[in-house]
Amino acid sequence: MTRPLTAAQRRLIEAADPGTGRLKGTEAQLTALVKRGLAFRHPRPPHDHFLTPAGHRAREALAEPSEPSEPSEPQAPASTGGVFTARVGGEPVPPATEGPARTREVRSAWQGMLELRRMTNSDASTDRPCAWERTHLVQAAALALEAAGHRPAGAAEGEDGYRVRETPQPDAVAVHAPDAPTLRACVETLEASGWQAGEYTEPRTRRRYVLASPRRV
Repeated sequence: MTRPLTAAQRRLIEAADPGTGRLKGTEAQLTALVKRGLAFRHPRPPHDHFLTPAGHRAREALAEPSEPSEPSEPQAPASTGGVFTARVGGEPVPPATEGPARTREVRSAWQGMLELRRMTNSDASTDRPCAWERTHLVQAAALALEAAGHRPAGAAEGEDGYRVRETPQPDAVAVHAPDAPTLRACVETLEASGWQAGEYTEPRTRRRYVLASPRRV
């Protein structure tokens, strides 16, 4: 189980700049947030620290009011611990994680990703993937799709939706969808999110799929 945030970590996250996510604290405090995946150290001088997408979600969770029936125990969704998993399709999804709460979490994760792009791309561009996305291809592509409102496939047979999978190519993922319109919509979403995407046919099954890779320029 993920450790809860300490009081000091909560204060740091809550005090982060609302626009940029810039953090202020001691080196030890900031390093602890980096280890938890809630912050990153900017590679260029002055090497300031900023919230990651998980950090932005944690701040949003901390800002949510407590349940009236339990005033002493504020809501603490999984994102408070810095753990967010974009749905790649085909995984079991607990019913409790569905609905408006999930929608807010995904929206916050996507906004945090755009901020991460702005802070880490050399030209501050937000229209193409950053280094983190290039090393987490499946998660990054799945987040772009889920944030745009696409529905991931369920775990049960016949629960249709997109599925994002690794490929033998080190810089590309495959996206499968139940029909041609959904497949084309996934292509459009990925292209709008800074990916190069195109439709291909599997030689053995003749099924159509999308091959996508992060755009570099």
